[in-house]
Amino acid sequence: MANNNIGPKRLVVGAHYGLKDWLAQRVTAVLMVIYTAILLVTFFTSSNYTYEGWAGLFAQQWFKLFTLVTFAALFYHAWVGMRDIWMDYVKPVGVRLALQIITIAWLVGCAVWSVQILWSV
Repeated sequence: MANNNIGPKRLVVGAHYGLKDWLAQRVTAVLMVIYTAILLVTFFTSSNYTYEGWAGLFAQQWFKLFTLVTFAALFYHAWVGMRDIWMDYVKPVGVRLALQIITIAWLVGCAVWSVQILWSV
């Protein structure tokens, strides 16, 4: 009996395991583009380029929340990208695990720091 593992009757294993991450990369990128566009429009239409003007913008609750969500999207976007780089190019499991743990610690630290900065304005 011949193993016909081609065509429509082939055995497909793990065909959709990367779809969630691919979609997450696209959704988070679109969110960051929207945030950047809003920030640029706000910057170019504003006449108050002082610290008080920027603090006034970030003092609004909706803008703080939108900024926080965008930072969360940025950190998740960075995690998916870095995790894929570590998985593709670092073959020793111990080194790869260490790099992934360092990456997670760095991104969590950045997230905590961004929340602290946002809520101090």
